[in-house]
Amino acid sequence: MDYKIRTRISAILVDEKVKPGTKVTLLGWVRTIRIGKAVSFIELNDGSCRSGIQGVAETDNFPELKSITTGASVRMKGELVESQGKGQKYEVHISTIDLVGAAQVDFPLQKKRHSFEFLREIAHLRPRSNTFGAANRLRSKLAYGIHKYFQERDFHYIHTPIITASDCEGAGDMFRVTTLPAENPPTAKSGGVDWGKDFFAEQTFLTVSGQLEGEALATALGDIYTFGPTFRSENSNTSRHASEFWMIEPEMAWAELDDNMDLAEDFLKELLKFTLSECADELAFFDQWIEKGLIAKLEAVVNNQFERLSYTDAIKILEKNSDKFEFPVGWGTDLQSEHERYLTEQVFKKPVILFDYPEEIKSFYMKVSEDGKTVGAMDVLVPGIGEIIGGSQREERLDVLTERMKKKGLDPDDAVYQWYLDLRRYGTVPHSGFGLGFERTLMYVTGLSNIRDVISFPRTPRWAKF
Repeated sequence: MDYKIRTRISAILVDEKVKPGTKVTLLGWVRTIRIGKAVSFIELNDGSCRSGIQGVAETDNFPELKSITTGASVRMKGELVESQGKGQKYEVHISTIDLVGAAQVDFPLQKKRHSFEFLREIAHLRPRSNTFGAANRLRSKLAYGIHKYFQERDFHYIHTPIITASDCEGAGDMFRVTTLPAENPPTAKSGGVDWGKDFFAEQTFLTVSGQLEGEALATALGDIYTFGPTFRSENSNTSRHASEFWMIEPEMAWAELDDNMDLAEDFLKELLKFTLSECADELAFFDQWIEKGLIAKLEAVVNNQFERLSYTDAIKILEKNSDKFEFPVGWGTDLQSEHERYLTEQVFKKPVILFDYPEEIKSFYMKVSEDGKTVGAMDVLVPGIGEIIGGSQREERLDVLTERMKKKGLDPDDAVYQWYLDLRRYGTVPHSGFGLGFERTLMYVTGLSNIRDVISFPRTPRWAKF
């Protein structure tokens, strides 16, 4: 049999499509090398799966082995055989080995445990480690699973702008986009910066959400979803916040709050079910080394019906146990992570969907309830993390929406909102949607506790390296 152009290690160790006796060509990076007097061993990994495969060579026949060090890239050809040694099922009896890219002896990823803090300093190399190789493979597969879910349900994938003139959340935590000089920008006659002389002739920012534009597409196409990068300039230097992250945001025309909650529960369950099925090797690694019981935790979410609870009823439960919390709780307060986790981990011991929040603590676009005090908002809370999905039924009534904008300090007459209000002027319909933070989801399914470890090159306050 002729040598194949390339055999991925996953085809041997995970899929087991390649059988012993096959001549293979492996392209990868050296994890370890041991040169003995008679026999030498090389562990090679190509990134296709967590495990590497061992190559065995007679030392005297391969003088080039002396030039190969940990971290080097090589082309290794040989016959796949069942291993006689412990710790591996197969190995490759090397017939030829070529050094493709040498590695200096100070290659920082040696065969020992490295701290996550150290690995963040070498973010360009950490994907070659077990943990971050697994995290990136899982991230890729999960992204595919998200598209698969929505495409199979006839949602249209749309691309919303990254540069925007409107603040969806109204919080002001936005990165400005400008071509004006930092020193001595042009000034307007009324004072302040003359934004009319900027590239877009108005103030523009990096988007915090694609929701508003998603509403426009939903009210034309029916059901849509976005999946792209979003940005927040919030100065929160915590393990759960990043300045650049990815969001999944479905939006459905003709959908009310109950429909929204149904979709959120089904989506999360199916996504975790997909992960358990398609990422078994990576999940086994994270269950063993990062979070004991991880797989059981995910299975519990899949197999349990979510509890649905109004915000008002949740507050009553929390007030009875207020002595257990660091942050005070009462009707009208925004729930903290400790409150959310208490509900999911101590009270109901399963995921919870909270709905009908006080209108004062929620965004301008959420539908005002008949009581005038609450809005049709909903959050999905899961054990171990708290909120993982946030969404709402949108306010489709023009008069109510404009009044609420005024109450939130937004000017309905501002040109940047006219197109959004037009959606209520021309054929308005009930519609709903939610947002799922991709990195928060990855933290949940890997057990990794810091958002900086589930995105390849994190952007956080005072950190934009690589």
